Amino acid sequence: MKLRRRRERPSLPRTVTELVAEDGSRVYVVGTAHFSDDSKKDVVKTIREVQPDVVVVELCQYRVSMLKMDESTLLQEAKELSLEKLQQAVRQNGVMSGLMQMLLLKVSAHITEQLGMAPGGEFREAFKEASKVPFCKFHLGDRPIPVTFKRAIAALSFWQKVKLAWGLCFLSDPISKDDVERCKQKDLLEQMMAEMIGEFPDLHRTIVSERDVYLTYMLRQAARRLELPRSSDAEPRKCVPSVVVGVVGMGHVPGIEKNWTTDLNIQEIMTVPPPSIPGRVSRLAVKAAFLGLLGYGLYWMGRRATSLVLSLPVTQYCLQRASTARPHK
Repeated sequence: MKLRRRRERPSLPRTVTELVAEDGSRVYVVGTAHFSDDSKKDVVKTIREVQPDVVVVELCQYRVSMLKMDESTLLQEAKELSLEKLQQAVRQNGVMSGLMQMLLLKVSAHITEQLGMAPGGEFREAFKEASKVPFCKFHLGDRPIPVTFKRAIAALSFWQKVKLAWGLCFLSDPISKDDVERCKQKDLLEQMMAEMIGEFPDLHRTIVSERDVYLTYMLRQAARRLELPRSSDAEPRKCVPSVVVGVVGMGHVPGIEKNWTTDLNIQEIMTVPPPSIPGRVSRLAVKAAFLGLLGYGLYWMGRRATSLVLSLPVTQYCLQRASTARPHK
């Protein structure tokens, strides 16, 4: 039934890139802007047109919860950065990686607040549409986020970390929906990526290039020939090329195209390098600064509280009574 519904010449959005595996399986990669209504429509149209066997999205198990949350809850979650979220990020990724994750979440919250739109709408649409296609599987195709953040932090020098954190902390430029939709144009996106590469080339390698490799590997794993069901054991086995839809950010599409026909080894990009001596020193410095600020804050609050208590009339009266009641020698 699905083969009959699948169109030989599907009408696809211009944001779709078609890739063909060695066994004839086809992969339709939908390049999206993560805050875009048009990207949602592109994903829905592509899945309905090609009737895929597998849908792969740019998510990992640590972010899968967004697929089943409603838009209003996600919008509220994305806007709020609490101490609980910071503690969770630090527990998952360590101090430096956790702080960096919170800074990037701040960027996401800034965009969310500017646009009034929760991120990842295209992934939720992909999840809904995949459930409507008979026998369609849904795969998570992104590298686990703790690995990405730990490798990113390890690749930066101390001063690069400070510079990046400073820039993320003071991000306040207004963003319009037109700005986001323009990101679907490859020329503008490549220009933005070039600016980022010039300033933090190691960060680009770990957050973008390595994930390009991982996403390509997962798409190729999904694009394998399928065995058709048999009416009896005596019937010969028959395999057909599979059809896969990948839903990824537009910035990953050029890398996926580049890596599609190359030999890939993901073991190297899944390991977390041991911290360097400067890295250990910087982490200790951050912890010491945090504890120092906490201690000073408690000391200052204690002094203020003591001064306030001593200035109360009741306290003054009690101290005066205590001094007069003291026996004189």
